[in-house]
Amino acid sequence: MGLTTSDDDEGALAQLMLRGRIDASALAKARDNATNWNTTIGEVLVAEGTISPRDWALATAASTGLPLADLIAEAPDAALLDAADRDAYLSLGVLPWKRAANGALLLAALRPAAPDVLAWAMRRYPHERLGWAVTAKFDVLWALQKRFDVLADQEAREALHIATPELSAKQVITTPQAVVGWAIGMLLLLALFLAPTTTLITLSAAITLFYLLSFGFRFLLTWKGAHHSVDVSVTDEEVAALKPEDLPVYTVLVPMYREAEVLPILVHSMRRMDYPLAKLDVKLVLEQDDNETIEAAKALKAEGVFEIIRVPTSYPKTKPKACNYALRFARGEYIVVFDAEDIPEPDQLKKAVAMFKRSPQSVGCIQARLNYFNRRENFLTRMFTLEYSNWFDYLLPGLHALKIPIPLGGTSNHFRTAVLKQLGAWDPYNVTEDADLGVRMTQQGYQVAVMNSTTFEEANGVWRSWINQRSRWIKGYMQTWLVHMRHPIKLFRNLGGAGFWGFHFFIGFPVLTALLNPVLWLTTAIGLIFGQSIVSPYFPEPIIWFALFNLVVGNAMYVYMTMVAAAKRGWFSLMPWALLAPIYWVMHSVAAYKALYQLIVKPHFWEKTQHGTSKVTQSTIADIRQQAAQ
Repeated sequence: MGLTTSDDDEGALAQLMLRGRIDASALAKARDNATNWNTTIGEVLVAEGTISPRDWALATAASTGLPLADLIAEAPDAALLDAADRDAYLSLGVLPWKRAANGALLLAALRPAAPDVLAWAMRRYPHERLGWAVTAKFDVLWALQKRFDVLADQEAREALHIATPELSAKQVITTPQAVVGWAIGMLLLLALFLAPTTTLITLSAAITLFYLLSFGFRFLLTWKGAHHSVDVSVTDEEVAALKPEDLPVYTVLVPMYREAEVLPILVHSMRRMDYPLAKLDVKLVLEQDDNETIEAAKALKAEGVFEIIRVPTSYPKTKPKACNYALRFARGEYIVVFDAEDIPEPDQLKKAVAMFKRSPQSVGCIQARLNYFNRRENFLTRMFTLEYSNWFDYLLPGLHALKIPIPLGGTSNHFRTAVLKQLGAWDPYNVTEDADLGVRMTQQGYQVAVMNSTTFEEANGVWRSWINQRSRWIKGYMQTWLVHMRHPIKLFRNLGGAGFWGFHFFIGFPVLTALLNPVLWLTTAIGLIFGQSIVSPYFPEPIIWFALFNLVVGNAMYVYMTMVAAAKRGWFSLMPWALLAPIYWVMHSVAAYKALYQLIVKPHFWEKTQHGTSKVTQSTIADIRQQAAQ
């Protein structure tokens, strides 16, 4: 059964009918949805865009005889608002507004007669004479942002660093790490000075072994991730068994910066989600100085489930800081992060709910798979698609099966909201905050699961933009490795042997590989140009054979695994492109050295990725706008 319609709601509905704001068919549809979804009729009408939040507030005020509190025209008295009550203000839709002429405390509420609102008011103000006014949902949100923006911004930036500084990337390298790094460097230089040949032979042997183990680890993950038991997570029957009235409110965070052009894709994606619209809490997380995107979001005049969160301008100006700020306003039991151009499969939220419900409480996050809708556009988009197919369809499920920390993707991470808040949310100083959060969750006893639902997004097909984006990711992996290796013994105890070494092979070693590859390529080139006699003293015959094995078998295996990932999704035309992987690896090395430079000179700088450049994206936006016009 849906929530019982109150007398105030019926009065508001009568006012709306009288004013011609809704008709009989819209009212009947809203009643049915309210019953099926277990929500109020007002929430349904606002969520579906039939009326605005202000329309509902005006109708409620007219039917109850209470004044309308326009909190934008007359902001609440700042002295009456208590930071400790912010969660209650948001969840109940009520806050103290002002003192009346007779001394009564006027409370502005979305539903002044709601029992939970009245009960809270009596507990919070037991000795006050109370008066009531009606306000709108967006007014409450705006008032809270305006009053507490400085505090909320400080919390978003510094909460994790204050609570657990050892888990924050605000300090790039700690003093003990610097001392250890300096000592290792000095010992290496001393060894090169005293025994150069022996030292170089030892280094070449270690690097060859390291590459061999890395290839073996990737093969193990792919083999493990290919098992059917790992691949299938939620069935269609489980999704169909979910009852709409039992589904919880689901918060969707969409952080954007200068991405007005892709806003229509986001709104279209949310509209097609197979989830009760009145139980969606969509936050468009926009930077305060991004007037273009803010105005574009307003111009959409989207349904009432879409809310604009303006993030104060401050340093660091990063996506995780924006998400931390918006998290304060989340109302959902679960929360997911999407990028503006994302097109998730329509049943993804339901799959996440089903998986959370059947999983132990230790599963704090579920990662959906990512892939690209513009995979055939050019060389970069094809290689990106091959890479992601292998990453999300094989490697991450393999990590999950082996209980190794999973570095989350930048989008489609579904969380238990309470767990996310308990963990301190995202690190605003880590530019690959998703990977860090996945490791941090595992360290603190939570699990990350992988779900068989895909979110399609735009592959970066512009060379310079790809380098910028990839260098940020690699820099974030460097930050993540440094942060979690501040206490290596503790890390080993928390993750266990498999998790500890898996962390190194999946987070640290790929970065090291990208940095070492040019050195090895240069060594090979020198040998080919000037003769093997120049390099052979440092590469004895056993090492040469292992190096050749890595070069031929290891790389062939990598290409094969990439082909298999494409074949699994039926994208057979992409398979031959895997043969061009060496070109892609060169680009990785370019990005890795840029990342290393930025880690030193500007570690917290967020290299913005420009979306909307793909012809497929532009065509999709045009189609959406044409459909809306019709």
